[in-house]
Amino acid sequence: MSSIDQLFAKLRSENRKALMPFITAGDPDVAFTSAVLQELVKRGAHMCEVGIPYSDPIADGPVIQASYTRALEKKIKLCDILTMLGETTPKLAAPAVTMVSYAIVYRHGVEKYCDDVRAAGVAGLIVPDLPVEESPQLLKICSARELSLIQLVTPLTPRERAIRICETSTGFVYYVSVAGITGERTQLPPELAENVAWLRQQTKLPICIGFGVSQPEHVRLLAPAADGLIVGSAIVRRIATAAERPREEVLKEVGDYVETLIKSLP
Repeated sequence: MSSIDQLFAKLRSENRKALMPFITAGDPDVAFTSAVLQELVKRGAHMCEVGIPYSDPIADGPVIQASYTRALEKKIKLCDILTMLGETTPKLAAPAVTMVSYAIVYRHGVEKYCDDVRAAGVAGLIVPDLPVEESPQLLKICSARELSLIQLVTPLTPRERAIRICETSTGFVYYVSVAGITGERTQLPPELAENVAWLRQQTKLPICIGFGVSQPEHVRLLAPAADGLIVGSAIVRRIATAAERPREEVLKEVGDYVETLIKSLP
């Protein structure tokens, strides 16, 4: 049983839901990324998602795109991120997963990427641009290393394809709340709970909802329908100010914000 499986088994036994923050690795630098990860887990985050900067946005809105650009302009390298994770994950009482383009995985070498992230203490991969037709091979490689392979289902995913995605996923299924890009929103689609309820009938895997979740009201609305909620742009936007403000101040602000969301969970 992977660490992600263990996490959700524990949460389900306690009738609790997960809050998963997303941050960009290397923005403004890997030292601050490490500090943020530790702060988030200290504040109660159940899992952390670490974005590997990539030059061609997949579904990233302007806030996360800008963070990737800042990190890449500073010549961030995958090896720097893996070194930071290897030093940080042993200090975390929660799993960490990477959000990574399959282009990076493929270029690095699929087996080598999985070996390297496993050695760095990573619990799983979220690969948003992995075609379901190509996922069985990566799933096999991940499973052999006790890594979860987390894939995305969107509101526009045909239902037959959504079932196939669930069948080739482990850890949890990432349900994209809206058709579009990441970003903070004031409202979420009214059909969201119904769509997630249908998906829950198709898989025994936990379902986590991301894209647009940014307010305590969203957490209270969506938590009954999901096993976990993923929050990204609202955190990344706050971290973006670390280049001009005292880092301890930004760290506290991010921690306070995430703690507010966690307290909104049922």
